Amino acid sequence: MQTDRAADTAKRAAAKAGSHIKERLGHSKIDYKGAFNLVTDVDQASEKMILEILRADFPDDSILAEEGGGSEKKTSRRWLIDPLDGTTNFAHSYPFFAVSIALEVDAEVVVGVVFNPISGELFSAQKGKGAFLNSEPISVSQVPTVNESLLATGFPPDSGNASQNNIAAFAAITHLCHGVRRDGSAALDLCYVASGRLEGFWEFKLAPWDIGAGSLIVREAGGLTTDVDGSPLKLETGHILATNGKIHNEVMQVIERVNAETASKQTQK
Repeated sequence: MQTDRAADTAKRAAAKAGSHIKERLGHSKIDYKGAFNLVTDVDQASEKMILEILRADFPDDSILAEEGGGSEKKTSRRWLIDPLDGTTNFAHSYPFFAVSIALEVDAEVVVGVVFNPISGELFSAQKGKGAFLNSEPISVSQVPTVNESLLATGFPPDSGNASQNNIAAFAAITHLCHGVRRDGSAALDLCYVASGRLEGFWEFKLAPWDIGAGSLIVREAGGLTTDVDGSPLKLETGHILATNGKIHNEVMQVIERVNAETASKQTQK
């Protein structure tokens, strides 16, 4: 399958949106989609820029975009757009956020692009062609065990009230490894796994646009992505475990144990 043109378009769209995001850092208008779920005028402007470029090059494709600007069409091709992954970080001028763009064909991600406008790092992958950071090949780390690993995770906006809030798993895994980072951008966390900066990342209740591009980049870098229970990754479900492959089962077993213990406690109440 020829994906070069789609990848080039995605990179161009990410770069244009990223430039705008960088220019507006510290000068955005903040609104709320929920009690703790922020959105800014920059999210919306970034999405508009991306959609204009995608629609100019691929007018017949469907688009699923976080801020609602997408469109469904009768086609096997669908773009997944997060115009600003890490909005809360951006709103606080915490420099860890990205533009994430992926293309699905027949429900399989074949192109993934993640751009960090602050560092200028562009992560990309096409199915079967490897993963790259600014045109240089990247690969996952070879660390063999959790206790030698650095991992990352995240929490849903409603973590204070959600039954599946990830707090127990975070505590359990933190005690087993070098540390667990929580930097607030799933797209970048996945790219850090792909480039060997992290050995693993897991999170619950994400959206397809959060993990579409990054999950492909991990796989093309030699890593493994599944649901947190080890079943095949489904973007619509939104639960993901991504690792270098070597620590996958070990992390999965910890999460399963913690989830079972949490469920048992809730049943006893």
